[in-house]
Amino acid sequence: MSLLHGDEKQNLTMLTDFYELSMANGYFTGGLKDKTAYFDMFFRGAPDGGGFAVMAGIEQVIDYLNNLHFTEGDIAYLKAKNLFDDGFLDYLANFDFACDVWGIPEGMPIFPHEPIISVRGPVIQAQFIETMILLAVNHQSLIATKANRIVRAAGGCSVMEFGSRRAQGYDGAIYGARAAYIGGCVGTACTIAERDYGIPALGTMAHSWVQLFDSELEAFKAFAREYPGDCTLLVDTYNTLKSGIPNAIRAFNEELVPRGFRPKGVRIDSGDITYLSIKAREMLDAAGFSDCKIIASNSLDEYIIRDMLMQGAKADVFGVGERLITASSDPVFGGVYKLVGVEDAAGHIQPRIKLSENVSKLTIPGFKQVYRLYNNKTGKAMADLIALRDESIDFTAPYELFDPDHTWKRKTVENYTAKPLLVPIFEKGNCVYSSPSLKDIRSFAAAQIDTLWPEIKRFENPQNYYVDLSERLWNVRYNMLRSYKV
Repeated sequence: MSLLHGDEKQNLTMLTDFYELSMANGYFTGGLKDKTAYFDMFFRGAPDGGGFAVMAGIEQVIDYLNNLHFTEGDIAYLKAKNLFDDGFLDYLANFDFACDVWGIPEGMPIFPHEPIISVRGPVIQAQFIETMILLAVNHQSLIATKANRIVRAAGGCSVMEFGSRRAQGYDGAIYGARAAYIGGCVGTACTIAERDYGIPALGTMAHSWVQLFDSELEAFKAFAREYPGDCTLLVDTYNTLKSGIPNAIRAFNEELVPRGFRPKGVRIDSGDITYLSIKAREMLDAAGFSDCKIIASNSLDEYIIRDMLMQGAKADVFGVGERLITASSDPVFGGVYKLVGVEDAAGHIQPRIKLSENVSKLTIPGFKQVYRLYNNKTGKAMADLIALRDESIDFTAPYELFDPDHTWKRKTVENYTAKPLLVPIFEKGNCVYSSPSLKDIRSFAAAQIDTLWPEIKRFENPQNYYVDLSERLWNVRYNMLRSYKV
């Protein structure tokens, strides 16, 4: 993950919590730098109380890990702190990333508590990369999830991401546009996102264009002359129904129709957009412009869009800005990165668990794989199963699932297909994963979200999707909990 810095990409190796460096120095001086450790990234709850989240950010994790190196300036800065061992600084100066990394592909629906990224490698390295993994995946998964909620609320109408100017920094705008596209938006107002990622850059005009001219009609006609094949007019600068729509119709008739063009749309950005869109539709249809789309914008989110459509709004396209790009209703994804195992001298994995007074913060120990079980008849996802990596499970036979918290709740599934979700990303520090195109990721997300039952996709009180543990893994966790002594 790197950001443009002048004509060069800015090296983000040092974008890490300082305690990663403090611990790394301690591992080094304590003779633990080569000890193999296992870490999982997971999250504890879907944003906005939803039933699932959308995985995003893997490509930026790959970019970051591929460019992981300490510059002479980085070493000089750390040396000046007078905190770090000289041998440790030499180690950083000659840093050679050597971890194995697995991740769930971008666009896949993901659920609380299951590993979405797993890392195995020297603890000094596997610990160090925590911050950037969390930063990349937390942010983009949050925005992709919010975007998908908004797209689903739009019920087939197109959604454009309009939030660049309200994003939390320029990287938030760029990566937010990328994530919103994964979540289902058709395009973005962010021009650089089209240049760098191929996301269609879309836009109309600002109120300032209309205000600059002596009259609204003159402003509309000037824009229509300049962009006859792509003419969308902003009609709410003065009065949407009394002047905006009538002047737009007149501009279409005088500047577009005689030249063989049709208008693309009108945009309404204020007022009671539901009422205004209904009346605007009537006026446009009566004037012979039933093909002219109505674009609605102005602080929209999934709930407002859903209510507008329920009340009969005639919008064809929604432009959504700050409430999407900042996920303002629930702006923290909350993914965490926890140690789940270490290897002993013989290479055997010793599971590790984090305990807490808060039950939701208990971790799932061990080196694991996540399987999604699909019903062969319906194609729908039935449940996810977390199992130890070295388990041999016969998925050709019926399999009994059980609730890890309420173990008496059991169900035997048949006629299903089990798909492993964590795929290799890095092997011994070398990237072995080819990222799909962003367009393919977007299509994959739509297809995979379609495998979820509608009850799981409800905005309020969604049905709980089961993430179960294998019996062997459940026993490992249970025995560790029982053996813990205060």
